[in-house]
Amino acid sequence: MFSKKDLSLIKKRGMDKTKIEEQLKHFETGFPKVKLVNPAIITDGIMRIKDDEINVLRDYYLNRPKKLSVIKFVPASGAATRMFQKLYDFLNTYQETEEDYLAYMKDKSPEGMRKFFDDIEDFAFFVDLRAALQRKDLDIENLLEKNNFKEILNTLLNLNGLNYSNKPKGLLRFHKYPDYTRTAFEEHLAEALHYAKNYKGIAQLHLTISEEHKKLFARKLKKSKSAFEKKYDGKLKVSFSYQKASSDTIAVDLENKPFKDVDESLLFRPGGHGALIENLNELKADIVFIKNIDNIVPDRLKDATYKYKEALAGVLLKYQKQIFDYIAELDNKKLELSGEQLGEMLNFATDKLCIKTPKSLDPDNLGKLRAYLLNKFNRPIRVCGMVKNEGEPGGGPFWVKNPDSSSSLHIIENSQIDHEDKKQAKILGASTHFNPVDLVCGINDYKGKKFDLTLFVDPKMGFISKKSHNGFPLRAMELPGLWNGAMADWNTIFVEVPTITFNPVKTIFDLLRVEHRN
Repeated sequence: MFSKKDLSLIKKRGMDKTKIEEQLKHFETGFPKVKLVNPAIITDGIMRIKDDEINVLRDYYLNRPKKLSVIKFVPASGAATRMFQKLYDFLNTYQETEEDYLAYMKDKSPEGMRKFFDDIEDFAFFVDLRAALQRKDLDIENLLEKNNFKEILNTLLNLNGLNYSNKPKGLLRFHKYPDYTRTAFEEHLAEALHYAKNYKGIAQLHLTISEEHKKLFARKLKKSKSAFEKKYDGKLKVSFSYQKASSDTIAVDLENKPFKDVDESLLFRPGGHGALIENLNELKADIVFIKNIDNIVPDRLKDATYKYKEALAGVLLKYQKQIFDYIAELDNKKLELSGEQLGEMLNFATDKLCIKTPKSLDPDNLGKLRAYLLNKFNRPIRVCGMVKNEGEPGGGPFWVKNPDSSSSLHIIENSQIDHEDKKQAKILGASTHFNPVDLVCGINDYKGKKFDLTLFVDPKMGFISKKSHNGFPLRAMELPGLWNGAMADWNTIFVEVPTITFNPVKTIFDLLRVEHRN
């Protein structure tokens, strides 16, 4: 199937020919839909922390052993293009006719262009935009008065101005403060210095970025680092990595044959955020906080985030200690364990880790029960914050049937569910919460050795979508999502967190929400 040129390219990209062949099979067969058992809800899969327990859990984390290392992991690759889609639509269709202007004036929606221009001075980037226009001998107030909207948008979005649509989202100015503004990246620096510091006061922050943006991030870090360290009394240790070319996936034509570019070379596409499991796999830390680059608020609203991040970490450490104690006993071949002891462990796995055992497991067969428990306990662990579903998009928490017929907790995306199946659709409709990518993870085993996280991915949880390249249609494959299939075989605990901890910026209009204003 592959020519010498194809094989050479595969090797050059650090890819494996067998994996490429597996991907091509997936295009032929598709990915199976997950089998939902029930939605995870409060009292059945989602833990609700009582008010008097929050500070106890926070203290459990804040008083952790000094040897435990902490890092904050932020997926931050890709440009902010999708944030500005509505602005581009307006730019491409507004012809400055009287009819266009009347339609503009009638639009009073919270995500309408009139709202954008009426409140333009409230954006943190406004000062930069005014300066960029002044460099062209243009005055923004004068342009607004004359309804010259296109010049303003061109200067904001494109290369001859601020070039915002091609910059990484992390480097856009998100928030205004009395005397300065902050980018999303800088807000994450502030967060890290609050809940990700070690006993020496050093906060580690790791971002996955596009290699083309490294200089921009490094420049911003150099400019901001000392000011944040001084303001929040700590030291920052910031590192970057890139999504690997070897994690890209092959594209195919509509007949599922490898898509060939204009130079007859194979076309590969980024495998989605699930590819970042390899970046996460290279980190060395006992505790990993994971949060998206755009889910950030100004300082005045961060207290709830700090409180619940520390509480989630407390849950992680509390459960992890019990798991490690059990594994030490199970792994000690010289130690004979009674049915009562193993039964206690099985109850913990069922009640606390939410792993419903398969019917085929005989609890009286102590040898098989011991092996089963060791296998279930000896895995990476994650505690996931869940917010009430108020119409925001995001993966939902569900009980899912596993290959071994056990059931456990998973974060499932809409695309993974069979909507034609009425029973599955009913389960989906009964879901009450969703995951805002708010995770605290333990990636080391009970001996302190790091797990190979790639061994806990469910490769059947990818999906296929329709795309195009140079005007030609193609089919593309995304790997199992980072917090979906890439963590499918982890021990998972869901904890309800308040909605104030979830304030993503998906479109430019989100920055006008009260949560993002100072």
